[in-house]
Amino acid sequence: MDVDAFAATHGSEWERLKVLTRSSRLNASEADELVRLYQAVATHLSTVRSAAPDPALVSELSDLLGRARARIAGSQEPSWRDLSRFFLVSLPAAFYRVRWWTIGAAILSIGLAVAVGVHVASSPAALAQLGTPSELKAYADQAFEAYYSNHPAPSFAAQVWTNNAWIAAQCVGLGITGFVPVWVLFNNFVGVGEAGAIMATHGHLGAFFGLTLPHGQLELTAIFIACGTGLKLFWTMFDPGPRPRGRALAEEGRSLITVALGLVVVLAVSGVIEGFVVRSSLPIGVEIGIGTLALAAYWTYTIVLGRRAVAAGETGDVGADHAGATLPVVG
Repeated sequence: MDVDAFAATHGSEWERLKVLTRSSRLNASEADELVRLYQAVATHLSTVRSAAPDPALVSELSDLLGRARARIAGSQEPSWRDLSRFFLVSLPAAFYRVRWWTIGAAILSIGLAVAVGVHVASSPAALAQLGTPSELKAYADQAFEAYYSNHPAPSFAAQVWTNNAWIAAQCVGLGITGFVPVWVLFNNFVGVGEAGAIMATHGHLGAFFGLTLPHGQLELTAIFIACGTGLKLFWTMFDPGPRPRGRALAEEGRSLITVALGLVVVLAVSGVIEGFVVRSSLPIGVEIGIGTLALAAYWTYTIVLGRRAVAAGETGDVGADHAGATLPVVG
């Protein structure tokens, strides 16, 4: 096929489609013409690809069809309604649906940290494995508190957010393995228990809680959410419920992404508390109170809005227009 002759023959149709695609308003006849030309140009593109696949012409027609398709179907632009729906419906529903997994992860992790802390603090041999007496004393007297004051508040808050976001991302992204969330929780809370034991044996247990509770209440909750969400996806492989396993994993996986986006905000708040409140001159009780209020705000948001959204049938999944059609399931 002669590509130049083909373009000369149908060039007027392509130009007309361009004009209609760029037009801000179309009347009924122009809309019908747009659809007709779209179908014709789609046929032209198929012919060029099969008979004379000229790269430049294929690219030009593909671009033209893409813009025409968007004009026919309508392009969906992000709006304040979409944003408000995400934060008022989808996200709290997703958080609410993993609440028991979150609480379970919290109980097991805190229990592990307490058990490790009591064991290390009461066992000189276990304590000695963490460092020499001088190293442990330097950690308790200087290094632990210095961690919160060695860098400017903005950069420290950003560093904290990045580190915690990376931990949460591992739990969310690799949660389907089942192993990664458990490994993250185990490593982190063994470390928390050991740090508490070192501080307690050197008479700084009050400082330990004073420095960790203001931000740690919300920060650790975010880690529990991430791990619980990952484990829920893992469990779905074995117990998909009445849904086909593939469909169940797809739906829970998309809800998991909703949780991940929400954790960006939760961790940002905990990072601000750690970067600015913990380093402030406020009384310890006030700092801890701020952290408690942040945690209470999260659970109020999750329970009040989440329960309402789930009762209305929301799951945290994307809408049907993005998720695609699904086959009906019996039972």
